[in-house]
Amino acid sequence: MEAFEHLLAAAGESVLRPDEVREIIAAARDAINVFDFEPVAERNLSPAHYTYLSMGVQHEVTLRANRSAFDLFKLRPRRLVDVREVDTSMELLGTKLSSPIVLAPVGSQKAFHPEGELAVARAARSRDHLQILSTSSSTELEEVVDARGAPIWFQLYTPGIWPATRMQLREAEEAGCPAVALTVDNMSTIWGQNRDRIRRYRRDDNAECQSCHQSFTDDLLDGTISAARAVGFDLGKRFDNMMILDWDYLDRIRDATSMKLLVKGIVTREDASLCIEHGVDGIVVSNHGGRAVDSGLSTIEALPPIVEEVGGRIPILVDSGFRRGTDVFKALALGADAVCVGRPYLWGLAAFGQEGVEAVLGILRSEFETTMKGMGTVDLASIGAEHVLSAGPACQVAG
Repeated sequence: MEAFEHLLAAAGESVLRPDEVREIIAAARDAINVFDFEPVAERNLSPAHYTYLSMGVQHEVTLRANRSAFDLFKLRPRRLVDVREVDTSMELLGTKLSSPIVLAPVGSQKAFHPEGELAVARAARSRDHLQILSTSSSTELEEVVDARGAPIWFQLYTPGIWPATRMQLREAEEAGCPAVALTVDNMSTIWGQNRDRIRRYRRDDNAECQSCHQSFTDDLLDGTISAARAVGFDLGKRFDNMMILDWDYLDRIRDATSMKLLVKGIVTREDASLCIEHGVDGIVVSNHGGRAVDSGLSTIEALPPIVEEVGGRIPILVDSGFRRGTDVFKALALGADAVCVGRPYLWGLAAFGQEGVEAVLGILRSEFETTMKGMGTVDLASIGAEHVLSAGPACQVAG
């Protein structure tokens, strides 16, 4: 009886105050929700790597808003629906998925576990989730595809130098990636934006960081910069500005690849409209997990106007701050087609490797399916705006 009461108390604490420090779990199977993995990750990682994983930029207003804004949207359950079996499957840009929960692109995953992206790919394969691989992967694209055992999507950072961009696109095409997500919201590094907080962890002075942060993209850029220097052009000093793209450059990418093109980092209806105008195949509503501009605008708040603007013409994915099954349900009810998660699976990776990532995906999926049943929805098509109240001066059904 005492053990049962302890379990209830632990469960209540996890639900009500998930960010509080709790007893550190000893195994992935002991986790009640994804928050249980974070203290294990913090214990396992160096201060440099945990700080980099957990931080936002400037005052971290956006980082906090990505979580608190979910409280602005309330759920409206329907009753007496036969939900003994729920179907979470879907098709996204020609890719059949068993779940709308997608692994977001995150660079340098060997900073969090020696197996890095390979452990994540094996977990994605085991749990049958779409994986999007970062340009800044610490593992070669082809190795990750082999470990996943199925096509993955490629996330593209590009310096805006066409030969380099074309090389990146060609590599993704040759690896069989059916889609590329061009990230447009991060024009400078998080390290550069938060020097005061992390100056003691500078990569140049930290041997540990040097051993795991070097990526294949770094090699490509180093080669490009060296080639430019050979002809008297110092690209190194202009690197930050090199990451600034425009719609003309997006058009050039669109015309140069057979892959589906998504734009990642959209948070306004105006830019969503321009995405449609420029013929992109999908949008990822994202504020980079609060790591780009400290706007204070959460993605769950940004989502409804974008959905309205797009009007179902192209798929919409959303990321930043998703931690619970109810979070996923709210996003789908507000019009998203899929939800990308980042930090939670990295907590699992840092805590217990592949097993931790699998456990995180299992928890999120279980919570989502439980929410679907509680809401009276039997499949993704039955989830709609009528299931959400938007909190404000007067609560109204979203949409």
